[in-house]
Amino acid sequence: MKTFHCDHCNQLVFFENERCERCDARLGYVPQSGEMHAFEEAGDGLWRVRRTAGNPANEANEANEANEAALFRQCHNYAVENVCNGMIAAGSSDSPDTLCRACQFTRTIPDLSRPENRVYWYRLETAKRRLLATLASLGLPLATRADDPEHGLQFEFLEDTGDGQRVLTGHDHGLITMNIAEADDAHRERTRVSLHEPYRTLLGHFRHEVGHYYFDRLVMETRRIEPFRTLFGDERADYAEALAAHYANGPAPDWAGRYVSAYASVHPWEDWAETWAHYLHIVDTLDTATACGLALLPERRDEPVLLDQTPVDEASFDNLMARWFPLTYVLNSLNRSLGMPDGYPFALAPPVIDKLRFVHRVVSAAASTSLARA
Repeated sequence: MKTFHCDHCNQLVFFENERCERCDARLGYVPQSGEMHAFEEAGDGLWRVRRTAGNPANEANEANEANEAALFRQCHNYAVENVCNGMIAAGSSDSPDTLCRACQFTRTIPDLSRPENRVYWYRLETAKRRLLATLASLGLPLATRADDPEHGLQFEFLEDTGDGQRVLTGHDHGLITMNIAEADDAHRERTRVSLHEPYRTLLGHFRHEVGHYYFDRLVMETRRIEPFRTLFGDERADYAEALAAHYANGPAPDWAGRYVSAYASVHPWEDWAETWAHYLHIVDTLDTATACGLALLPERRDEPVLLDQTPVDEASFDNLMARWFPLTYVLNSLNRSLGMPDGYPFALAPPVIDKLRFVHRVVSAAASTSLARA
C-alpha cells in the first residue's frame, strides 16, 4: 500500500481515514486513480479536491492537476452509512448508481437492525477495500457480477441464524461469503486459539477466499494446471473426504516442511488459497515498507540488511524474497518490544517458496495480459 498525504496540510493519512487528524479536512479515496484526497464541499451534494498552494503533496501528485476542477460525490455508504470513504466522479458512467467501485462488489450486507452488525460491516468493508486496492495494483482481472455475470466477483456478508443454521465462509464460482462473526475480534481470537492457528485476521480471510476465485480464473483449465499439480497436488482428490480426515486426525507431523500453514495441508485447493493469501501478504507489506522508505542498516554486518527500494510491481520473485526475510525480522523484533505476538509467525520451507514463486508467475502473467488488453 502506498503512502497518502492530506492535500490541504500535507499530513500523512491512512488509506482508511475519513478525516485528516491535523486539519480536520474531509478525506476520500478515488478508486480510479488509487489516490486519497482532501475534499471541500462544492454545493448540491458535490465535492472538489481541497488544494493548498505550495503544498509538497500537490506538487508531487500529478493526479491533483486533473482533479483540481473535477467534481465528486460521496459513495452512499460513505455519506449515509459511514462504512466507506469512497468518492465517485460526478456524472461518471462507471457508477450509474450511488455506490463507489469498491462497494459495488458487495451484494449482501449484514442485518443492521442489530447494532453490533454495523461495526462488523464497517470492518468487513475496510478489509475488502484494502484487498481490492491490492488486486488492482497487481493488475489482476477484477470485475463485479454486474460487469461480468459469468466471471465477476461478489461478496455476501452473512451471520448465523437463531435456528441453528451456520454460515460458512467460503467461495462458490465468484461469490465469496463471509461470516460476519469473523469481524468480532473476540470470536476470531477464540477460533484462532481453538484451531491452534498462529495467524487469523479478517484481511487474511479475504485474501484466502479470493485465492479460490483466481484459481478458477487463472489456473483451472489452463496450461498452468499441470505445473500446479506438480507443486500442490491433484485438486481432483475428494475435497469433503480430505477435510473430514484433517479435522479427525489433524495435519501430518511434517506439514511445516511442505506447507505454509497446517490448513494448507488439507487439500491442493486450500494449499493454493493459503499460498496465494501469503503472497498477497508479502507484496502488500513490502509495498508499504517501500512506500515509507524503510531501510535496515544494522551496526553488525551479520544482521539482516534492507536497502533495496525496487517497486514491488517491478521486482523479481527472488528480489521480493531477499527483502522479505530482513523485513520480517525487524517486524517481529518491533512487535516483541511492544509486548505483542510476532507480526509474522511463519517459517517458509523451500517447497513453500517454490509454490510462492508459482503464484508470482501466475500473477505476473495475468497482469501482463490485462495490460496488453488495456
